[in-house]
Amino acid sequence: MHKLKKVIALGMALLILAPASVFASSHREAPITALDRTADITDWYVFVSYDHPDRVTMILNVDPFLEPSNGPNYFPFDPNVLYEMKVDNNQDGVEDVTFQFRFSTEIRQPGLFTGFVGNLAGFPPITSLDGAGSEGLSLRQTYNVIMVKNGKSTCLTCGHTLFAMPSNVGPRTMPDYQSLFNQGVYSLGNNIRVFAGTVDDPFFIDLGAAFDSLNFRMGVGGVLPPSEDADDTHNYASDAVAGFNVNSIVLEVPITMLTVDGKIHPATDKQAVIGTYGATSRRLVTVRRSPFPDKDQGPFQQVQREGNPLINELIIGTGSKDRFSMDDPKNDSQFSTFFLDPVLAGVFSSIGIPVAPNPRTDLLILAQYEAPICPGCGAGDVGPVADLLRLNTGIPPTPVGSQKRLGFLVGDTAGYPNGRRPIDDVVDISSRAVAGILVDAVKFGTAIGDGVQLNPEGYGATFPYVMPANSGRNSVHIGPGQAGCTGQTNGICPVN
Repeated sequence: MHKLKKVIALGMALLILAPASVFASSHREAPITALDRTADITDWYVFVSYDHPDRVTMILNVDPFLEPSNGPNYFPFDPNVLYEMKVDNNQDGVEDVTFQFRFSTEIRQPGLFTGFVGNLAGFPPITSLDGAGSEGLSLRQTYNVIMVKNGKSTCLTCGHTLFAMPSNVGPRTMPDYQSLFNQGVYSLGNNIRVFAGTVDDPFFIDLGAAFDSLNFRMGVGGVLPPSEDADDTHNYASDAVAGFNVNSIVLEVPITMLTVDGKIHPATDKQAVIGTYGATSRRLVTVRRSPFPDKDQGPFQQVQREGNPLINELIIGTGSKDRFSMDDPKNDSQFSTFFLDPVLAGVFSSIGIPVAPNPRTDLLILAQYEAPICPGCGAGDVGPVADLLRLNTGIPPTPVGSQKRLGFLVGDTAGYPNGRRPIDDVVDISSRAVAGILVDAVKFGTAIGDGVQLNPEGYGATFPYVMPANSGRNSVHIGPGQAGCTGQTNGICPVN
């Protein structure tokens, strides 16, 4: 084991052959989104709701690495971006149900130098999103939700005024942020709930080590010892995303709104399985001319999409990343060679990790409808090669407290790649999938991992499942040599 770790440390220079932004979920993973952060999808989650097994929750997170203290405007949603959640329910790789989100911004106190103020200059603390207690909430956003199904658009929010949750400025301005956060949860009737706002980023990874040609902390990452690999409750390396915020849209709807026939099906029925992805789009033309606001014209053009996490990072080559981001899943056959002969698998093999032989048809489980996620699908139901995060709505949720970070790989069938929950460790799962664990868990089951097992800020057990934003005044980040790794002696994160 020690020798293998040395080989890994020395051999990772070969990763210059692999796709850029390896292991960073979808945080700035393509050239186009590196230059357009508000349209950058960081993560896409979909799962059967923990406390309502007759519903599905979808989470679209955008705009990565939001520093909580970065005022005065912080990080509102982009009114010029169309945010969408898309669902395929008949195995053809084309969306059949779409939920669209658009945001509007108002400046209520145009004379203020900052977007938020409280307990100062005659303004009371911000304790409400509207009415009394909201006077200091100058930069405020509202949003609407449209469902498009069978060519018909239905406004789900008409008759409601929905406010996006602002960033957590600090305890003087927002003395009870949890209460304010709770106000951002809206029930729209018919068992539909929605939330939008700035939250703690639930993604977790030793990002600095990953970008340093996978120079993971020796004795921690690269290949995990059994005791660490089995531990879902402690971090052995620093979570570089800890303390950062992200903008999140969360929607919970009944399963019957998503299935092809409007019914709930058992896990053995192919109609229980849906394919999903999140997308962001902009108008074809944007004109910015001072002092007027942006002027958008033309149809919407997709900027980014995400189905399975890490596909555009671990699988797609850098020269194809923008095209992948802007194209539709139904056209993903053009990228099939990246699945059948993944470069990263070759890198793993070159440094001594056993890897399944090509062609890697096992990875098509992430791109087609087939068992074990769709046990009811036959040869005629696999559909086209399409990067969709598939969810079997007939598989009940695993109770909170019993969920496993390695999801499907360790028998927690409600976890990734059957949908994705915030708790799922997609870095370790996806790395092992590339190596070939889906072919033979013993022969190709090397415990590849970075030593970061969970989000130290925790997880929500009920809707909206995301945690409140980190405080702009008091937030801290976790780094090597600092406290924050509870699996290590004295809780100090390793440097080497």
